[in-house]
Amino acid sequence: MSAIKEEQRAATGHDFLDRPLRDVDPEIADAIALETKRQNDTLELIASENHVSKAVLTATGSVFTNKYAEGYPGKRYYGGCGPTDIVENIAIERAKKLFGAEHANVQPHSGSQANMSVYFAMLQPADTIMGMDLAHGGHLTHGHPLSYSGRDFNVVAYHVRKDDELIDYEEMQTLAEQSKPKLIVCGASAYSRIIDFKRIREIADSVGALMMADIAHIAGLVVTGHHPSPVPYADFVTTTTHKTLRGPRAGLVLCKEKYAKELDRAVFPGLQGGPLVHVIAAKAVAFNEALSPEFREYQAQVIRNARALAAAVADTGFRIVSGGTDNHLFMTDVFSKGITGKDGQNILEAANITVNKNTIPFDTQKPMVASGIRMGSPAVTTRGLREPEMKTIATLIARVLDAKGDLAVTEEVKRGVKELCDRFPIY
Repeated sequence: MSAIKEEQRAATGHDFLDRPLRDVDPEIADAIALETKRQNDTLELIASENHVSKAVLTATGSVFTNKYAEGYPGKRYYGGCGPTDIVENIAIERAKKLFGAEHANVQPHSGSQANMSVYFAMLQPADTIMGMDLAHGGHLTHGHPLSYSGRDFNVVAYHVRKDDELIDYEEMQTLAEQSKPKLIVCGASAYSRIIDFKRIREIADSVGALMMADIAHIAGLVVTGHHPSPVPYADFVTTTTHKTLRGPRAGLVLCKEKYAKELDRAVFPGLQGGPLVHVIAAKAVAFNEALSPEFREYQAQVIRNARALAAAVADTGFRIVSGGTDNHLFMTDVFSKGITGKDGQNILEAANITVNKNTIPFDTQKPMVASGIRMGSPAVTTRGLREPEMKTIATLIARVLDAKGDLAVTEEVKRGVKELCDRFPIY
């Protein structure tokens, strides 16, 4: 390159395009290196986290990040959207095939925005909705007062039963008859049992309500037949594309064809501007991976691992909420052994085991303290760990929790964690 061209590149900032991240921003490069090491050396048991494939990472970091594409395929407000239309159409068709859905919108940036789009499309402020109580396993966007869903709508919460900690469908029916909701929201973020979508549809029909199923956590199980699908029953199905689906961090909405126009208008221009085309490309890759036989076996192992881990943790003396799990996660009552969820999370993190504190049904502690911890198997299953390793992990968990932060025990457990992580590298 001539000296003149080099001067031109420098004057326009063009030279930055070819510089490696470490040269441009060493602080961020260092943070990425730290996170890479943390993930490699940590047993990730947070139920909503996973490790995506290199193909998904490549698509997420692709040049599609440069493209503005407000609108939908064939109906854009910007030029130059030919390749973008190809990507979005592929993602839509794969999502419909994967879930057996009539219509799919792949543009929501997150699960929360996916839920918001359904509310925006079908509800008016102050309409009544029913959702699962956050403290009993629901989600913020199902009507919690700190969320837009609780602020903008009249919310009636349903719960689990105290005796067996399973969803109280009888209470749901009674509350629906009393409140006549316009929308019943089902799905959960901390519930370990099968959800009866057919029964919820019957309850919704009995009071003339719409039904929305938020399957953000169980989407991977649903598409592989390891959990009943809500698609035949629900008017709308929302999900994230990470968690068990093992794609990029983003959202997705499925619906009956008769609601397609209202839904699409709610997503754009109702709630979002330009979609994240690079993330849509990564969703398409993840959907393709999820259509494979290998992904079906992966989900089967996710459930086997969750059950094995829950049983092994119970064998160490900790109470498992509802007695076990049918999916990828379970809740452990640590307060019954004198440990708060907050302390349990911190103790485990010091030993390189990552979980999250979580309220359990009928909790007496504040949410930021909590009586439980939530554990899940998707990420460790992605690494290749199986049932024997789940028993080892349970032993490590119990050892460090029972020691309540003893430094010598923490260091011993951390060495055990490192040994497992070295045997099962992520990439």
